[in-house]
Amino acid sequence: MDKFSQVPPRHQITGLILAGGQGRRMGGLDKGLVEFAGRPLVAHARAPLAGRVAELLINANRHPAAYAAWADRVVADRESGYQGPLMGIWSGLCAATTPWVLVVPCDSPRLPMDLLERLWAGRGEAAIATAFDGQRDHPVVALIRRDLADDLGRALAAGERKIDRWYACHSWARVPFDEGPEAFANLNTEEERRCLEARRAAGDREVPHESP
Repeated sequence: MDKFSQVPPRHQITGLILAGGQGRRMGGLDKGLVEFAGRPLVAHARAPLAGRVAELLINANRHPAAYAAWADRVVADRESGYQGPLMGIWSGLCAATTPWVLVVPCDSPRLPMDLLERLWAGRGEAAIATAFDGQRDHPVVALIRRDLADDLGRALAAGERKIDRWYACHSWARVPFDEGPEAFANLNTEEERRCLEARRAAGDREVPHESP
């Protein structure tokens, strides 16, 4: 039996899409709502989560009504000031009601559709499992135990903002993915968006379409 064939228990997992950033490198645009292949980026990030989790949250600090079409709940940062992805993760962990939270960024439109299954299978006894593409870690593509919320809150209160440094304080599994770096590409600039969109249009790889 394939080790990824067992579907993780949906009732134990909340999906969390991080869309709370300022989008500085994209001219201040709300990146999750920027179109990619005719649909907002958040719709593509949602695809590997939809139907696989008990509840889908989007962490957003702007345009909550627009994001509500793609989520069960929209959760703003618990503290103001655009303090980075760790703040978004903490806000999602605090809002979740399941033992595990699957975190993805809003600006990665080509995530593997079996992302959850593989992180679940590869987590072992670890409290955190992140994607590794063979070249680098992707710390904001992560399966995290919800009971770490209080610890993360204390770390943030002490000034911590580095994801890797906080992860290193806990049991952490790096789960290999053989699709290569492009599966986890972040679209930080308009040029990156255009290039990846052009490759998709050329038939490099079909991105699943998912309705809210």
